[in-house]
Amino acid sequence: MDKKAPGEDGITGEVYKSALEVFPRYITVMNNGCLRRGVFPKRWKTAKLIPIVNPGKQNSDEVSKFRPISLLNTRGKVLEKLLINRINHHVFTHDIMNKNQYGFTPQRSTTGAAMAVKEFVEEGLAAGEIIVQIRLDVKGTFDAAWWSSILNGLKAYNCPKTFIIFLKGTLANDPQSFHLTMPVHREQSVKSLQGSCCGPGYWNILYNSLLNIQFTRSSKAVAFADDLI
Repeated sequence: MDKKAPGEDGITGEVYKSALEVFPRYITVMNNGCLRRGVFPKRWKTAKLIPIVNPGKQNSDEVSKFRPISLLNTRGKVLEKLLINRINHHVFTHDIMNKNQYGFTPQRSTTGAAMAVKEFVEEGLAAGEIIVQIRLDVKGTFDAAWWSSILNGLKAYNCPKTFIIFLKGTLANDPQSFHLTMPVHREQSVKSLQGSCCGPGYWNILYNSLLNIQFTRSSKAVAFADDLI
């Protein structure tokens, strides 16, 4: 966190860690209080948005040439990290996450996803079957996240109620500061920002319902984050 660029408040990870050493009890009580009450302070959610040009699109006139990176306030990122760690602990200790999700998952990688597909295809070919592969890659992954489904997923997985209240609080339109030639403030319509600590975990909860669909015996769905085969 020390090397991460600060958000609009200018507080770096190094400064936050120094403050934690001086006021450990105060900061711990404050974070635990936010999680216990399901409150995300609005000031902590303000993001400084930096548009980064995607490789190979420097000469494009399309708005999609930019990848918006949100520099979040350190205090908000710490609170998000605490929340998603608790959600992931609940999900993984209760064996809720589908085993065919290889993205944003501890000790799993693209290699594991590729090997799962390879083994399935080899078994089919050995049995004389015809293999048809369908690929799905969601454009603007976090932009496309359906938040009603994520909230329903948390409820279905019996996550603590405070987590759900906390997530609802983060869905309120919050200000972002766009820094181009001059700072401009706008309310966000996208609920999970590029750079958010919680985005990957929320996406896995959303996609889990898709992977849990009971396909036919000869079908298999394998995902790495939003890339689905």
